[in-house]
Amino acid sequence: MRANGHGRRDNAGVDPRSKPAARPLSEADIERLQALLDAVPAPLDPLDASMLDGFLCGVLLQPQPPAPDRWLRYATDSDGRALPAAFDARPLHALVLRRHAELAAAIDARQWFDPWVFELDEPDAPPGEAEGDFDEADANPASQAVYPWVAGFALAMLHFPALMALDARAITAPLALLYRHLQADDLEDADELLAEIETLEPPQDLSQAVEELVRATLLLADVSRPRPAAARTARTARGAPRPRSTRR
Repeated sequence: MRANGHGRRDNAGVDPRSKPAARPLSEADIERLQALLDAVPAPLDPLDASMLDGFLCGVLLQPQPPAPDRWLRYATDSDGRALPAAFDARPLHALVLRRHAELAAAIDARQWFDPWVFELDEPDAPPGEAEGDFDEADANPASQAVYPWVAGFALAMLHFPALMALDARAITAPLALLYRHLQADDLEDADELLAEIETLEPPQDLSQAVEELVRATLLLADVSRPRPAAARTARTARGAPRPRSTRR
């Protein structure tokens, strides 16, 4: 699979050529992080790199972002179970915290960032056999590719639900851009959100799907963590960054 930061910015205040202040993880760093996650011992259920990335964005979008000691345990187990005492998590945590800082800088400044989305190399499996089997993904490879990232975001909402308690009128549209990649059955008691999803056209390609991850994240940040009026900008989008890629 190949990591793709496809996308271009089309919402005001996001400059795709801007770079966050934190030092980005290199391709080698991402591969190292994935290897460390893979080394977490059973029966713990660690996130993969893409799911972790969406999770971190969900954490950072909370009105009061939780401290690392509250969310780091979910990187190494989706239920937050403790690591064995003999497992040295320091190298893994260091990389996770670097990515957290990178994303925090981008979100705070409403700058473009490259989501860790992995393009599928192999042909789609028959319906019902694809990993992360869900309605739209069976027909839309772009949704298949971004599904782990969105699932990570949804996991953050499960453990840290303060964002979801904000004004539904303000968060429904950007949430729909993300949650349309999940199964409808996973969105119980979310009639307004499902109705908004029904109005959306499927993403034309992976580039659009990834772009919309960034767009939705920054629109949600405007609701949960609004910037002072003096810091807001209204630039017109021009150009698109060349995505970096890695294989794992």
